[in-house]
Amino acid sequence: MFKLINNFFNHSKNDLFKKNTLDIQKNFPVKRIFDAIKSFSDESDIYYVGGCVRKIFCHELVDDIDLATNINPDEVILSLKKNNISFFETGKNHGTITAIIDDKKFEITSLRKDISTDGRHAKVLFSKDWREDAERRDFTFNSIYSNIYGEVFDPFNGRKDLENGCVTFIGDPSKRIKEDYLRILRYIRFFLNYSKKDHEPKIKKIIKQNLDGLLKISKERLIDELKKIIFSKGFINLKKDDFSKEILELVFPSLNNTSFLTDKNKLLIEDIQLNKNFILLLSAMMIKDLNSINYILYKFNFSNQDKQRLLYIHDNYQMSLEKSFFDRELKKRIYFGERESLLDLITLQLLIFHKNEKTLNDLIKITKKTDLPKFPYNADFLIKNFDYKPGKKMGKKLKELETLWVDNDFKISKEEIKKIVLS
Repeated sequence: MFKLINNFFNHSKNDLFKKNTLDIQKNFPVKRIFDAIKSFSDESDIYYVGGCVRKIFCHELVDDIDLATNINPDEVILSLKKNNISFFETGKNHGTITAIIDDKKFEITSLRKDISTDGRHAKVLFSKDWREDAERRDFTFNSIYSNIYGEVFDPFNGRKDLENGCVTFIGDPSKRIKEDYLRILRYIRFFLNYSKKDHEPKIKKIIKQNLDGLLKISKERLIDELKKIIFSKGFINLKKDDFSKEILELVFPSLNNTSFLTDKNKLLIEDIQLNKNFILLLSAMMIKDLNSINYILYKFNFSNQDKQRLLYIHDNYQMSLEKSFFDRELKKRIYFGERESLLDLITLQLLIFHKNEKTLNDLIKITKKTDLPKFPYNADFLIKNFDYKPGKKMGKKLKELETLWVDNDFKISKEEIKKIVLS
């Protein structure tokens, strides 16, 4: 099949791109999938596409693999079965089969064209035409295909746009956005990451005209795209991009603070991103008005763990600014399982304020390293020393002892024990 379409493929002159493409196989067992699809028939073929190709060109870490093939989903399934590769069919109706090798997932999508769209989902027809598949994609640099050797098919000059810092829709921008309104936020993400130019007035107008379309997008997809923006290398550019900031605030009204996105905070932000601490960076964007946390929890869906972390920040951030807070509360709160939440509060102060850095960094080290004693009294102690019987009363007395022990800096006298137990 490659010979049949070889005329359309521009062999990359960039040896580094070819090397990095080949290096994918060091971290991902992807060759098994290439071999499985290509063995299906004389004409079957498969290529890297989308984000992974874009990231190789930009020398970014490739953390997931998207693949395109000219055989249909049922044929992909047959190929994977024949080669003993596990898979699941979650996206089969839209042409995507997810292969699994060594706990790594690979989305394999059949070439397709859109028959109809409603701004969220598309009805598709499977195709054999690589260019037709490229035409339905969002941006020129997401429609670059590469074979396993780093030879490239780039029908819309996406690589040139990357080099020039142009975020360019394929075809009519209005039509592309109406096919999937989430492309508004994708445009913002890619602009923050790759653009070397100002927003085109025409694109700004089209985006504002279509903002209401985001109401059709599920809350889960909106939050997922927000995460991608916040975890991207271009996130720090948001402060100086008034249009991107405006659009994000219109979609997520709670996110009205970008003052912490400074060069001074760059390394700290990168560290938070590396640790995937979405809640911390999200909180920093709402710190001007902590009631925004309640609003975003009402408006969007979060896991129970993320809700608890956001509410903890809402309830404790202002209090944590008091000089005596950590002297008074640190050990006690660590004992009651709040170590990570305390680290959130301290790191937020580092992000928001440009003072007391040494004190706050020392406090982070102390919070991480502080080990606390185990409560030394239990039911056996009360039974043996005070002839207590198991029951609610015993549980209540143990709780009173523990509370006093913690409040007294993890110490309690025999007299205090007797006073509580015998009362």
